[in-house]
Amino acid sequence: MQWLSFIQNVFISFIFLVFFTACQSTVVHVPPSDNLLYDQGYSGFPQINIEPEQQVFYLDDTAKAFVVSTIEPYKNKLDQMEALVRAIFDRSKLNLLYQGDANTTANDTFHAQAANCLSMSIMTYALASEAGFDVDFQEIMIPEYWTRRAGFSLLNGHINLKMLAPTDPNVFVLNRRSYQVDFDPQSSRRGLPKRIVSKKDILSMFYNNKGADAVLRKDYVSAYAYFREALVIQPNFHSAWINLGILYRLSGYFSQAESAYHHALVLNSDSLTAMENLAYLYRVTDRNAEAEEILAKVEGQRNNNPYYHVDLGEQEMEQEHWDQALAHFRKALALDRGKHEVYFGLARAYFEIGELQQSERYLRQAKNKASNKQDEQRYQAKLDFLSSL
Repeated sequence: MQWLSFIQNVFISFIFLVFFTACQSTVVHVPPSDNLLYDQGYSGFPQINIEPEQQVFYLDDTAKAFVVSTIEPYKNKLDQMEALVRAIFDRSKLNLLYQGDANTTANDTFHAQAANCLSMSIMTYALASEAGFDVDFQEIMIPEYWTRRAGFSLLNGHINLKMLAPTDPNVFVLNRRSYQVDFDPQSSRRGLPKRIVSKKDILSMFYNNKGADAVLRKDYVSAYAYFREALVIQPNFHSAWINLGILYRLSGYFSQAESAYHHALVLNSDSLTAMENLAYLYRVTDRNAEAEEILAKVEGQRNNNPYYHVDLGEQEMEQEHWDQALAHFRKALALDRGKHEVYFGLARAYFEIGELQQSERYLRQAKNKASNKQDEQRYQAKLDFLSSL
């Protein structure tokens, strides 16, 4: 395994990671974090226009009218909830498309009709709240899962919504009916634990995403402003500390980067992403022995994660190492045969080495395993291209 090649790709914890383990009940005592912020390194950050909470969850009259027209024909609250959920998912009523890099406010999501998982959930929360329903955000405790954007490995988390009809405070309800709204309902996630997260947590995640987007654009002042805001409102958000450490390292502030990574590990001692970024920092600051010790631990824990091998395969593809890429994708397939990304990786690798029949075979399987219409259409377009050859 080519570890040097692997760690030279920066990991950004895009969307969000686990704040604490799902079953943790003890209080984590964290030292003050104000001294970890490095305002003097990013002059001009106060001038960055950061969307306030009210704007993030705001809906205009058109969006509110959509809610009213959707639920008005129904008197029963459960029927209203079902109608609203169906309308949100119904492309003919709200042509909502999944777009991984679309970090938008509720109102912008409604009108732009494209968003990522977090922005879709923010919009749905706002629409459901406008309808008078009780809504909880839920974090799904998924294993590490990466996607690629602009040469970066983006580490994704996942949330969904639990929507409940309001109850009369004077009436005791034994079983309260609810709807779970999930914009990426992969079967592999159904049995995973989940926990309720607050609106403040979601706002911090939104700012974290916006900061990650700014890093990809190399707009480091904006990135700092967003990461800083995420941490001001949620100081224990360890993923944002990792991202801030990455930003510090990219800016040449190595001492500040190390402090941020260590702080993230105080918040979550099991964070492999924090460990790996710390190891990379040790490498670039000539502390190779410490780096190797950390990387050995990280690799040992990640080796059974199919997404880890998909990410390695993607990196080998970028370097045109087709055989090594195939090896990683095959390893991922051996670990989990239900993920469309694995089949797509195999299809791409076989295409590059000229085995078009194998490429078509795995493309068809990728389409069959796709979790949304957009991916299905994307794979079908590639199948059509193969047929034209």
